[in-house]
Amino acid sequence: MDWLERLAARARGRQRETAAVPGPSVGVVTDSASALPAGWAEAANAADFVRVVPMPVMIGDQIFGEGSADLIPALALAMAQGHEVRTSRPAPGQFEAAYRELTAAGCTSIISVHLSGQLSGTVDSARLAARSAEIPVEVIDSATAAMGLGFAVAAATESARSGSSAAEVAACARSVAAEATILFYVPSLDQLRRGGRIGAAAGWLGTLLAVKPILVVRDGMVVPLERVRTAPKALARLAELVQQDIAGRDGKVRAAVHHFGNASEAERLAGIIGAAVPEVEILICPLPAVLAAHAGLGVLAVAVAGDAPDPARQSVQGAGPAGSDAPVDGSAAEDEGGRTGTGNAAGKPVAKGSASRTKSAGTKAKGSKTSGGGAKN
Repeated sequence: MDWLERLAARARGRQRETAAVPGPSVGVVTDSASALPAGWAEAANAADFVRVVPMPVMIGDQIFGEGSADLIPALALAMAQGHEVRTSRPAPGQFEAAYRELTAAGCTSIISVHLSGQLSGTVDSARLAARSAEIPVEVIDSATAAMGLGFAVAAATESARSGSSAAEVAACARSVAAEATILFYVPSLDQLRRGGRIGAAAGWLGTLLAVKPILVVRDGMVVPLERVRTAPKALARLAELVQQDIAGRDGKVRAAVHHFGNASEAERLAGIIGAAVPEVEILICPLPAVLAAHAGLGVLAVAVAGDAPDPARQSVQGAGPAGSDAPVDGSAAEDEGGRTGTGNAAGKPVAKGSASRTKSAGTKAKGSKTSGGGAKN
């Protein structure tokens, strides 16, 4: 039984337990960079109060939406041939439509959780749309990506289904996203270089063709973590870093292995991690096209997140009105191709949670921040 089937079984059980309870009053919106598998909302019995806005990918003069049947093969072919690939934020109108649908479905408030604002302008589009919504919409910059975002959205969905208030749902999403770790490596830096995603880290990375960098999403941006010389060593080190991260966490831990064009390697990596931490369920899912377009073929990424906090103990500090999440100060100028951030990442821990997590990774981080993995669209 795969993850979606288990999710559906749990959702059916909850549906029987709460058959007489009205549907959630809090809607949840996210974008397709969350990497949630197709059909997850239906499997989680959440299709009535959750919306996922697709992010566009441009290959040549063609525009594809995330989830298009022909996007993945077209993207893989374009990258293999060295053709130009670009990404863009969803239009505010797409978020407006999602907010209207949830309002019509009976939601009285919405929590809108999105890809890091340092990697994409998606959260800005959501903020613009929130201003014209008929019900309160709180827009959250997750400061993460892929299933780091996806786990936060799933936790917010569970919180909303349980009858939590909008403030509690928002606090749940923030908590899970803040504790999420995204580690990844790319076998070639060509795609990152073409898109200007190496930026200030180029000096740290050294000879481009001789390095298999392990990178991490920190403070919403992609920064280099370690240099590894061969793909097998990179795979082993990535697994080791993930195991260290999991070992430093309390409570239930969730993990996901992402891939693009290398499913067998993802299965092998998941097997290595799973053998070391058999108590952790590990999902294997493709990296969303909007992120793969910048990471390139053969990328392997691992997202790790903790469980959602107890609603009764959630802190709602920082919750605000629609669109109140302010953009990060000091971010670099935006263009259609992407945003490159500035700043020194040295000495910070891998994730924003407990300082005990992934200690060796945190002490080895060097260099400057540079955006990558997903574009500032």
